[in-house]
Amino acid sequence: MKWTGLARPVFRILLVAAGINLFATACSSNRRSGGAQETTTTGTIHISVDETFKPVIDSQIKVFESLYPDAHIVVQYKPEAECLRDLNVDSVRMVIVTRGLSETEETTLTNKLQFKPAFGPIAYDAIAVIVNNQVKDTLFSMEDIRSMVKGTSGYKYKVLLDGKTATSTVRYVVDSLLKGQPLSANVVAAANSEGVIDYVSKNQDAIGLLGVSWIGNKDDTTQRSFLKKVKIAQIECKSCGQYVTPVQYNIAYNRYPMIRPLYYILKENYDGLGNGFANFLIYEKGQKIFNRAYLLPARMRLYSRNVQISN
Repeated sequence: MKWTGLARPVFRILLVAAGINLFATACSSNRRSGGAQETTTTGTIHISVDETFKPVIDSQIKVFESLYPDAHIVVQYKPEAECLRDLNVDSVRMVIVTRGLSETEETTLTNKLQFKPAFGPIAYDAIAVIVNNQVKDTLFSMEDIRSMVKGTSGYKYKVLLDGKTATSTVRYVVDSLLKGQPLSANVVAAANSEGVIDYVSKNQDAIGLLGVSWIGNKDDTTQRSFLKKVKIAQIECKSCGQYVTPVQYNIAYNRYPMIRPLYYILKENYDGLGNGFANFLIYEKGQKIFNRAYLLPARMRLYSRNVQISN
């Protein structure tokens, strides 16, 4: 077949356009695990979440999926260190843990993904101290807690932590309380947060450290049943001269001394379901769920106002 001078460039343009279209389609198919139908409110994604936050993240997923029936979030609850390792697992789109990425981690992940992962705080949590219901000791200073995990305390308590491997609570104790020193022999690991509650409820010689989202929500029937078995201890607030519990007011004003953030880390650079769920957590609906779970929302401002009530 002979091509005229005009036909040749037209044919070449068509070939280039077809090539670009095929490339774009292939990229779209590769990046969307749910196929072409995935959007911010449809599809299926896998996420890994620090086990400490199971109650509140279960609530977040339940509400999100009820609002968007075509969205499916498959969650695995693990120790924090395992969640962070899952950032290298292609099938895991998001992790929720108590810290963001270090500069080195962000660079490494960016080089692997060929785009920057998104991350940021979504709420603030506190580490609660629980004791057996029959125990009279419910007031502790941070020096008391620190000496107990060091094994130098006059208190004869076993200290229960919420996991046998590197959970966020274990990391907090090692990094913030022990400053890198080893855990003492009287620190005992339960299988998980519920295991901490169960052991302390049966043993008067034990105290437990765990995330407040497991024990602080008195509106939750499961947590009300937990509070029948154990008591939440009060920790000294040096700035206010009082002993305080890990409630939202004390978290917001840094009155409670053991506070930690909750972060999302997202491996998605397009408008997929991961971004849809992240936006849900960040904005009003998700922030209200954190608020109802007695965590402090990181993205919504809470104000304290003085009011006068007349009869």
